[in-house]
Amino acid sequence: MLFNSLSFLIFFPVTTALYFVLPHRVRWAMLLAVSALFYASFIPRFLLVLLGVILVDYTAARLIEAAEGTRRRLLLVVSLAANLGILGAFKYAAFFNENIRTVATALHWHYDLTVLAWVLPVGLSFHTFQSMAYTIEVYRRRFPAERHLGLYALYVLFYPQLVAGPIERPAHLLPQFRTPQRFDPDRVFDGLRLMLWGLFKKMVIADRMALIVDLVYKTPGDYGGGWVVVATWLFAIQIYCDFSGYSDTAIGAARVLGIDLGLNFDRPYESRSVQEFWRRWHISLSSWFRDYVYIPLGGSRVGPLASLRNVAVVFVLSGLWHGANWTYVVWGALHGLYLVVARLTSTTRDRVAGLTGLDRHPAVRRGLAMVVTFQLVAFAWLFFRAASLGDAAALLARLGTGPLFACPDPDHILRMFSLSREGHLLIAGLLIALMLGVEHLGARHEAVRRWDAAPVWVRWPAYYALILVILWMGDLGGRSFIYFQF
Repeated sequence: MLFNSLSFLIFFPVTTALYFVLPHRVRWAMLLAVSALFYASFIPRFLLVLLGVILVDYTAARLIEAAEGTRRRLLLVVSLAANLGILGAFKYAAFFNENIRTVATALHWHYDLTVLAWVLPVGLSFHTFQSMAYTIEVYRRRFPAERHLGLYALYVLFYPQLVAGPIERPAHLLPQFRTPQRFDPDRVFDGLRLMLWGLFKKMVIADRMALIVDLVYKTPGDYGGGWVVVATWLFAIQIYCDFSGYSDTAIGAARVLGIDLGLNFDRPYESRSVQEFWRRWHISLSSWFRDYVYIPLGGSRVGPLASLRNVAVVFVLSGLWHGANWTYVVWGALHGLYLVVARLTSTTRDRVAGLTGLDRHPAVRRGLAMVVTFQLVAFAWLFFRAASLGDAAALLARLGTGPLFACPDPDHILRMFSLSREGHLLIAGLLIALMLGVEHLGARHEAVRRWDAAPVWVRWPAYYALILVILWMGDLGGRSFIYFQF
């Protein structure tokens, strides 16, 4: 069930009304039931996989809490191995088997092992990471093992963030299910407003950007380098609006119920370095890798070379987390390389800024840093979006050959940028600027306070206009969210 579908438009108000009508003592059961229904609406049998993960980690956490020493560590290893084993079987087994076969063939070795390519359960990477966060926190004695199996199951299954996050920690989410929530009109309105904003970003901007992106990336050898650059820039906007649109909708839906979910995006394209970008992009995932991989490896407390190695390991793993494809590995490795180079050249860059006088113009320096950071991130997005490394190579080759804006159907491209029903990309481009401006102002508490204090005749026409824009320009076909595949 997609947030941008008619079924969710019926599901959400019905379940929300039921939630507030029921007494607090049974709300957890109702939320668990509708969350299971929500997940089963994709592929019902995969609910069994999720329930298996829940039972394993619930039991493991109870045993870990009561154990000491080696037994305690062994139980954690068993829990993590079970989660990673399920993730590996569904997501990576066929990928690694095929790569082993390729190497064996090159070395003239006999290798005939066949691994079935299973359909990946929706959101598997998200809820396995959330489950692992729970057992690790219990192991570290930062959170007590949950006794109530139903509440723990709800922690994993909670429908707003089940499929694509934010990846929550137990100390933040689990206690909220025990707290009685009263119907608060202001909170409900705030949640609905955030949901509307998320759907606007997804349906109007992301899905319209996809029209050009899909054309160019589907046949990478048919378009000139100019279109490759344009499509890659548009994909940077598309994936941000698609994923942050999901996060806004999820956070808003939970807020209506009185549940607070963590911030997942914080204006990432205003970043002035790749390191800052990762503090603002997919915050719940980057903080997960920081706390459970980077710091345990030694973080920056080890020697310089070991610290750089830790950065590289984290980002290669982050790339692999996104999918069983070398394009994602290259994407993650590129970001790791960016961070390593940034650390090694920080002194040199400061000297260059001093010699060129940029240090005397901080606003210009910040602007240049933002432009450079966006270009680096966009270049990495090319590998993320390409279907294969071969396609990525074809796209890169087009940057230096042939007519700059060559394309097989110029009229179709022009229609995409027209005001026709088919395209709306010209207006969507203006809406991108509006969206970025609104989010920039939204980060300022004073601007938000002034907007909330504005007269009703100012605010409500803006909300109605946003709804009309979604109905007029939005892709109402229910295009799936990009991160559902992970």
